[in-house]
Amino acid sequence: MTLKPIQTDNAPKAVGPYSQAIAAGNTIYVSGQLPIDPALGKIVADTIEEMTRQSLENCEAILEAAGAAFSDVAKVTIFIKDMNDFAKINGVYAEFFSEHKPARATVEVARLPLDARVEIEMIAVK
Repeated sequence: MTLKPIQTDNAPKAVGPYSQAIAAGNTIYVSGQLPIDPALGKIVADTIEEMTRQSLENCEAILEAAGAAFSDVAKVTIFIKDMNDFAKINGVYAEFFSEHKPARATVEVARLPLDARVEIEMIAVK
């Protein structure tokens, strides 16, 4: 099986030595996306809702670069700094996944890169 890196300028560059995503056959593994504005290269959102939306938009741009969409997503993992933000994150998440509801895990973590409050990764199947 050939592994193909996925890269787009419509999502932030990786903050470490990894790819934005990897396509392995018909499966796309989207690396965790922080709420980084790709045009500015930094986190500019103030609220958890804005941060969640930016992370999801970054995932969407990567999926599109791989020829996929949210309707192809099989699994989502959300890492959050504070479980008290769970309901607010869910509200934004539901805007992106209204009819199609992939499997999901949400995990509270002590710290995320760049001191972000949310990071979202996905697995999609075309």
